[in-house]
Amino acid sequence: MELLNHYIPKEYLALRINYCRMQLMKLPVVRVSEHIIDGVATERVFADGHRYNIDSVKGKKCLEIRHLSEQLTANLNLLETVWKNKFNDPLPKECIPHRVIRNLRVDYQHELTLNKEFFDSLESDSNSRYPKNGSFYFDGIYYRSAAERDIAIFYTELGIPFKYEPSIMIEGVNHPIHPDFVIYIEELDTCIFHEHLGIKDSSNYLRTSKIKYSNYVDAGLIPDVDILFTYDTDDLPFDIRSMPAKLNAAIYTLTISSRKSSAPF
Repeated sequence: MELLNHYIPKEYLALRINYCRMQLMKLPVVRVSEHIIDGVATERVFADGHRYNIDSVKGKKCLEIRHLSEQLTANLNLLETVWKNKFNDPLPKECIPHRVIRNLRVDYQHELTLNKEFFDSLESDSNSRYPKNGSFYFDGIYYRSAAERDIAIFYTELGIPFKYEPSIMIEGVNHPIHPDFVIYIEELDTCIFHEHLGIKDSSNYLRTSKIKYSNYVDAGLIPDVDILFTYDTDDLPFDIRSMPAKLNAAIYTLTISSRKSSAPF
């Protein structure tokens, strides 16, 4: 709640509120009532004018819908509370959830859409090329730096799913790459890559970072939209407080992108 209150950007918060409202409107109202049948208390599920036994296949499905509705309602109440505390004005009209179709070129003939199917196909923490020092642990994963761990905490506390260093093939590279993070934005059904570059006094690292940046662009990703870059230098050490504005700019750009490259939920 503290992170939401202090750091979640206005446009992204509005997008999340609208998404919860839209999802709730799609769900049927599910009620559970107790009836006495032959002296025995029996629970029945009611949805869309139909009645089901609570242990039936349809009854269990309705209970799943009811649970989802309760989760969405609780999340919506939290987000609306944050909105009232921070802004308390009408939601921006342009912050409407829709499927954004963004593609990644994996070779010169094939592209993959950066959607939930793509995200679910990724295996988190799959980079075995470089060892870790084991100092930066969070939620079951060792990270390579304190900054990467802070970024993981940031995404976790904002409720944004991510995969850490998954293996991905892209055009122009003959071996899998391992972006630091791939996050999934449910409200737009799209993924955003995130590379954190700890640029110190190392010419080799600088050269590798330039190549990495070029490879992403060649594979069709737009910097600051499809892929975020954060930096940690001797002169400008990384501060997690810079993340909300950077993340919001990418999500807002995708939100207001042309509907020619998107689809409704």
